[in-house]
Amino acid sequence: MIEVSDDGKGIPAGELSLAVERHATSKLQNADDLFQIGTLGFRGEALASIGSVSRMTITSRTADSAAGARVRIEAGIPGVVEPVGAPQGTLVRVEDLFFNVPARLKFLKQDVTERRAIDGLLSRYALAYPQVRFRFVSDSTPVLQTSGDGDRRAILATLYGVDVARQMLEVLAEEDGSSTGSGQAMRLMGYISPASLTRSNRKEITFFINGRWVSDTPLTQAIIQSYHTLLMVGRFPLTALFIEIDPAEVDVNVHPAKAEVRFRSQDKIFSFVQRSARRALLAYSPVPLMPPAQNLWGSGQSLASSGQFSGGAQGVGLEWSIAHDNVNTEGRVQNDESETMPQGDIQHSAFSNLPLLRLVGQIGASYLVSEGPDGLYLIDQHAAHERILFEKLMLQRAQQNIPSQTLLTPEVVHLPPASASLIQEQLPVLQKFGFDIEPFGPGSFQVRAMPVLFSGSDPAAALRALVEDFEEDESPLQAEIEAKIAGRVCKRLAVKAGQALSLEEQRALLENLEACESPRTCPHGRPTMIHLSVDVLERQFGRRGAR
Repeated sequence: MIEVSDDGKGIPAGELSLAVERHATSKLQNADDLFQIGTLGFRGEALASIGSVSRMTITSRTADSAAGARVRIEAGIPGVVEPVGAPQGTLVRVEDLFFNVPARLKFLKQDVTERRAIDGLLSRYALAYPQVRFRFVSDSTPVLQTSGDGDRRAILATLYGVDVARQMLEVLAEEDGSSTGSGQAMRLMGYISPASLTRSNRKEITFFINGRWVSDTPLTQAIIQSYHTLLMVGRFPLTALFIEIDPAEVDVNVHPAKAEVRFRSQDKIFSFVQRSARRALLAYSPVPLMPPAQNLWGSGQSLASSGQFSGGAQGVGLEWSIAHDNVNTEGRVQNDESETMPQGDIQHSAFSNLPLLRLVGQIGASYLVSEGPDGLYLIDQHAAHERILFEKLMLQRAQQNIPSQTLLTPEVVHLPPASASLIQEQLPVLQKFGFDIEPFGPGSFQVRAMPVLFSGSDPAAALRALVEDFEEDESPLQAEIEAKIAGRVCKRLAVKAGQALSLEEQRALLENLEACESPRTCPHGRPTMIHLSVDVLERQFGRRGAR
């Protein structure tokens, strides 16, 4: 059941049955109106279409009527209009959608996917119409509520949290067309994120044209170009931008759902959006500020001492390192039977097919250089740490022994409604991984505990890692759900490229990688290391056959 109600002018009882007739509610007065559409709907087919594939009820009352009126439509056939008590405005209830079209019903996506689509649509329109009060309830749970006071930044705070809303940069630009000679007046307003606030996909780049949400690839590209040289590859801004343009300059009738538009002067619109956004970026943040150095595992806590590399210092109860005691002072390695083996032979870890490596150092604050019996190994510290964390977490999960640590101060994380519904569905799975997360109001969650393995990490980053990068048209955690959750969290919380490591941390990382079952790739398939054999090095230096 989907129910939409408003407190508008209402529909007179004598006209209520007309509301479900095709084209009866059309906004078009003549054929010329097709070339200058200024309303969201104009064909007058929506109610008729929905009523033909559902059981629909419309109840309405005008201000000058003592009573309201109600009509029921089943599979497109309207019933008798009957008087009822009702408040001023209109209520439309749709039940048993596609009950009479089983072929269409069969291809509905999962409930969580359909709900996320509704969440996203209402969130966008709440931003577009801040003067309208929106209230969205799903399964008796409030999902979204705005005040209707016209404050867009307050709606941003409702959707993304106060901290994100505070950082968003306001964009306001006008062009009357005289400067370009086009005579095309345009106005752009809304918000864009600073270069320090990004997402891993384009889904949060939102555009409205004359109050209509659209998905326009050129406009999205215009925004991305405005951030040129300011963002890392693969990162995208958040935007909520509203363009006002002469309706005659835009065609909204090119897509069945009116989700795409065409402009008469595409290049001019592109340039206007790109220049306006770039100007706002440079005006508000001419020089990006370097945040204070932060340790992912808490203040004053090294990577090795946190237990993430050493595998047990925080009470994880697992030993992943190859103990230092097994290497004697003569450079010989002892196996489990205490037999000594010459270092000249290629020795492998007892847990993997990786040879035992000798640390040389770190280069570029991103890669470890190590020597093995058969050549040189360059190790990506981020990918390697991902693999270490992933295998530890999944082994603990298999043993049903994931220690959890309660946070001293629970952290509240705000998410847009679509993301919040996704997390809500996966709370039982997250609990199995040692997270204690509970709803904390519409679109908000309180993180009370985290796995000890991630002790000292940012709870908000861990939670947001689960909702970024998911495909729009599929249920993101439906297959291999636990491995996906573990992989995403580990990716976000692993040590980053560009982070200098102490010698102790480098050694711990190397030893723990040797202990992994699949040390050569991260959980997402990216290589953790590059091997340059002695033979390759000799060829590069022209020493082939010199010995």
